[in-house]
Amino acid sequence: MMEENEKQSDLSVMEGNNDGDSFRLHMVTWNVATADPPDDLTVLLHLNSPKSPDLYVIGLQEVYSGPLRFVSDSVFDDPWSHLFMTTLGPRKYIKVSSIRMQGLLLLFFSKLDHVPFIRDIQATYTRTGIFGYWGNKGGVSIRLSFYGHMLCFLNCHLAAHMKYATERVDEFEYILDTQTFDCKKAPTIVDHRLVFWFGDLNFRIQDHGMHFVRSCINNQTFSLLWSKDQLTMMKKKEQLLQEFEEGPLDFQPTYKFDLNSNTYDSSGKKRKPAWTDRILWRLRPKALPPDEPDDGGVGPDVKKAVHVEEDEEYPLKVRQELYTSNMEYSISDHKPVVSIFTLELRKMIETPLVRLQAEGDWSADIDAMVIYSPLQPFPSSTWDWIGLYKVGFTSVSDYITYTWVKDDEVAFNEEVIQVYVSKEEIPVRGGECVLCYFSSTLQCIIGISDPFKVHESKVASEEGLEPEKINGLNQTVASDDFWN
Repeated sequence: MMEENEKQSDLSVMEGNNDGDSFRLHMVTWNVATADPPDDLTVLLHLNSPKSPDLYVIGLQEVYSGPLRFVSDSVFDDPWSHLFMTTLGPRKYIKVSSIRMQGLLLLFFSKLDHVPFIRDIQATYTRTGIFGYWGNKGGVSIRLSFYGHMLCFLNCHLAAHMKYATERVDEFEYILDTQTFDCKKAPTIVDHRLVFWFGDLNFRIQDHGMHFVRSCINNQTFSLLWSKDQLTMMKKKEQLLQEFEEGPLDFQPTYKFDLNSNTYDSSGKKRKPAWTDRILWRLRPKALPPDEPDDGGVGPDVKKAVHVEEDEEYPLKVRQELYTSNMEYSISDHKPVVSIFTLELRKMIETPLVRLQAEGDWSADIDAMVIYSPLQPFPSSTWDWIGLYKVGFTSVSDYITYTWVKDDEVAFNEEVIQVYVSKEEIPVRGGECVLCYFSSTLQCIIGISDPFKVHESKVASEEGLEPEKINGLNQTVASDDFWN
């Protein structure tokens, strides 16, 4: 089934209107019911697929947050984040951003090639607090600029139980109203060019009895249940919900299962199956040309004009290639839901802000030099730094060492700046490495070097220190040393 979807995806990409570059986005939502992570994420992340994603976005709900675990998770990465990072790191994905609010966790990973073009990263959260809930319900979001296009990812866990469909919509609207960002171009969630809304939204199947629901599931006649899905029903009367698209629910309801099985709830409560776990998206409605402004060009018409110009000059299209559940995982009473999208967009930015490279041979025997050139003006700072990373690093903080960039002036093209790295900071074992320039003002990586080889220390070898075998490109480098 998955292979057929992949073939259809290839065909639709070829037939699509080529307005720019295509990027593959792999999204996961999963209520993990406080369980520890599974041993293997291969199926969940489609690691054996012939087409690798450009971006992974993973939204989890009910991550275990007992007092002792939550304290340790605030210092170290939680077990779920750690597993995703160590799984994707060797495949040259890094965790660009993450946010956690008690049991809600949102992770954003990108292929290394795209990282210098991901900017304006902000993350926030909202507690909904209705019916006595606090941090276990609400929404966490990550927003960013991807090649100049403003994207927002919102992971929600909304109120439970059949009778609270209206309250779930109220919570969603409250989250949209509450979350704001320090960005003139997109100060709220709905101002973003593209929004993904996903999570355990907790909408149920109403009216139909248990026997009919289970009969439809057994016969795979899922469409007979769609009209009584609460989210589908609420969409008919809520204008805001109508702006969000969702693919057909052509997979069996993902809630509620007996643990470690594919059997629906057999307890005394016998909860009715439901599509509680969902992934929707909203492409910002195309703006109509503004009326002639009569206020000197100040007001909503200015914003509308900017949107019209952006829509025409830098088109953005979204196509869902896959929307399904993973029945293979049974550690929770929910099954994970996966969706794959193709984003077709024309890049607003084509070059990184900084080009940098390692100069000469690098080893722990001699001081080394980094050369970097600003390609465009940017707000440089004395707090900017350049990090040395092993190939396969997992996040910005996973550096071997770093050096401060001391030039706080705005640098222009043709200017070359040299930065020294002390030999004491260079790993004795060597290995394949990259350099990353981190902008303190922009709070993101704005330049990455090509991979280069750091040679094993000859001095250490001559002194009989016998350094361990050098890590290769295909090995994970997220060792205990880095995490501690």
